[in-house]
Amino acid sequence: MPLKSHVNQPPPGAESAIISSRTGAAASWNEMMADLQTVRVVYIGEKHTSAAHHAMQLRVIRALYALDPRMAVGMEMFDRTYQAVLDQWSAGGLEEDEFLRRTHWYANWRFDYALYRDILQFVKSTHVRLVALNLPSNIPPKIRAGGAEHLSDFEKGFLPTQVDTSIAAHREFAQTVFAMHDFKSGVKFEDFYLAQCVWEDVMAESVAKLLGADRMVVLAGNGHIQFKYGIPERAFKRSGSPYRTIYQASTGEEPDLLIADYILMP
Repeated sequence: MPLKSHVNQPPPGAESAIISSRTGAAASWNEMMADLQTVRVVYIGEKHTSAAHHAMQLRVIRALYALDPRMAVGMEMFDRTYQAVLDQWSAGGLEEDEFLRRTHWYANWRFDYALYRDILQFVKSTHVRLVALNLPSNIPPKIRAGGAEHLSDFEKGFLPTQVDTSIAAHREFAQTVFAMHDFKSGVKFEDFYLAQCVWEDVMAESVAKLLGADRMVVLAGNGHIQFKYGIPERAFKRSGSPYRTIYQASTGEEPDLLIADYILMP
């Protein structure tokens, strides 16, 4: 993982900055949007609990929709078993309370729905296609604790057809995360890493399979899009569709310049 060129934060009181990794300099909103128009997939990372990050995601979605309404929004927050419910939501056929109940939002994702409400209401009001990217949330912990070989045949049916555990930079990142945990159940790193790669590859598979003729804006945690070794490159290998990544930094963070195509500084 590259650790050299870091992005400097804007001075206190300055407006949020957009940094282009291609130039290493600030880019304007219009410059970034002109570039995003040239690709099929736009990944916008987030810190899940940041209202500002979700507001920026919606701003990008609105801007791209205004340019071309033929688009989809793919979300880490839903697993693929809920696609029929998401289709009903996009068609305007569900009220919010029923949508939350039928997607089991607070059992599966658990973060405050209010953080995502404006995005999902925009999807509903415009009938933008909403795409579930994930696999059932109970499967990765089972892989982490006991390997994939001990999943039931039914559970194995949710796994991606290909899982890539050979990406050195991604493995290094996972080792850092693994070292931060104090597992009490004897979790092995290779099982932990396989679970992480299954997670990345199933979402990449979803993007590639469900992109269709639209542009897709993908909403996922920053860790899934940073340095492109999570979802972005895995999806690109499957589809060949060009993409851009946007990493949203948190206050006090000094991200590596190569972490994404665009870095949004608070």
